[in-house]
Amino acid sequence: MRNKRFHIPSAIQQAISAEQAFHYRIVPVAKHGNELVLKTDSSSLSELLAELNIVLDSEVQLETCNSEELQQYLSTNYRQNKSKESARLDYSVDFLEKILIEAKSIGSSDIHFEPYESRCRVRFRLDGKLLEYYSIPSQDYPTMVNKVKIKAHLDIAEKRLPQDGRITIKSNHGEFDIRVSSLPTLHGEKLVLRILSKDSGAAELEELGMLPIEFNRYQEGIKKPNGIVLISGPTGSGKTTTLYATLKQLNTSHNNILTIEDPIEYTLVGINQVQLKENIGLDFSSSLRTFLRQDPDIIMVGEIRDVKTANMAIRAALTGHLVLSTIHTNSAWATVSRLIDMGVPPFLIASTLNMSVAQRLVRKLCNHCKQEQELDRTAFPMDFDIPKDLKTHHVAAGCNHCHHTGYEGRKAIYEILPISKDLTQSIKENQLDLEHYMNDNNISTLKENAIDLIRLGITSVEEVYSLLSN
Repeated sequence: MRNKRFHIPSAIQQAISAEQAFHYRIVPVAKHGNELVLKTDSSSLSELLAELNIVLDSEVQLETCNSEELQQYLSTNYRQNKSKESARLDYSVDFLEKILIEAKSIGSSDIHFEPYESRCRVRFRLDGKLLEYYSIPSQDYPTMVNKVKIKAHLDIAEKRLPQDGRITIKSNHGEFDIRVSSLPTLHGEKLVLRILSKDSGAAELEELGMLPIEFNRYQEGIKKPNGIVLISGPTGSGKTTTLYATLKQLNTSHNNILTIEDPIEYTLVGINQVQLKENIGLDFSSSLRTFLRQDPDIIMVGEIRDVKTANMAIRAALTGHLVLSTIHTNSAWATVSRLIDMGVPPFLIASTLNMSVAQRLVRKLCNHCKQEQELDRTAFPMDFDIPKDLKTHHVAAGCNHCHHTGYEGRKAIYEILPISKDLTQSIKENQLDLEHYMNDNNISTLKENAIDLIRLGITSVEEVYSLLSN
């Protein structure tokens, strides 16, 4: 929820960099040909004007404003880099590299290049939400696309079919990989670049935000020598982070761990990681078949997408291996239904599934500006039964600390379901109504955990609306 009064269109905003904006205390508010109109709270206008005319290589007109107003402009439109090492960029380098390094340094997970009829925009995904950062003239966009495709070793002559590639960026600011996906659209090729860390900076399991009882249940599930642990959730829900944190804990000198991933997001020393290459026949199911001849103790499969992969994972679990994987479902128990729908026999699921985990990432309200309000029934889904003890809730406001979004950081919420003897029998008999079992065994659902975050003022109703209505 950016403040519209202080929002600057991206075509004007990109006239200066974030580092220049914070260093000189300036923001661009208008552009007339080669003349740039800047607001500043500086008291030395003549000195600043002389320096900016050289630095920006354009005619500059300065307008004064108070410090509070300027700070609103700065925090609404620019983000300072997270690490001081990345704070200075070389602006003489290629514009594309500047975008890539800036996105990495401010903690963006994805970069979207999107062509439209009259202009093309560049958006960064920050804390799960897309924000527009740059605007590219339509005539310059094909050149930008070709630069990306050349770096990713894609065919620049092929503009009718989707393509996938990978870029490795090596600079003074570190080394990281980028997964590139191109998609032909009405006005040109849309590109999405996923930024991947090459280091093993995976989080520790204790840091993921599980409740104590959830953490203990999860530990029990991954300590078993065989069986399957499945983590479910939509794209961007943190499944991969949970998997890597789990592998990090299980990575001992006594275990032979093999993974098949698409893509490899972190490199972990001591773990044998394989990159999926479906174009040459190296898919999840064929890799699993080979893995079983590699004397593994633990196998991680990036995703169970089809019945072949599911059956191979079950075969690996039945022959004495611990298998970790992800699957796209809405809840922990829905994972069982999904496997049955794929064609996996219920008795095989019952005998191999150790634990099913569902998770989501929700944005946390900024502690500096969140506002408490009396309960507003219209803020909740119509079919949601509001708990009687919930009298107030917090809403996002926006301030300098959160760049006027109202949110700062994210938190994972979990639904962890250990497969007990009772559940094993339910799966075998295909009895999939689980509400009473969850209540009797004190297993919190995603919805219940979301309500707790609202009650504690950690997040807003708006942020978890989809969980409450589900």
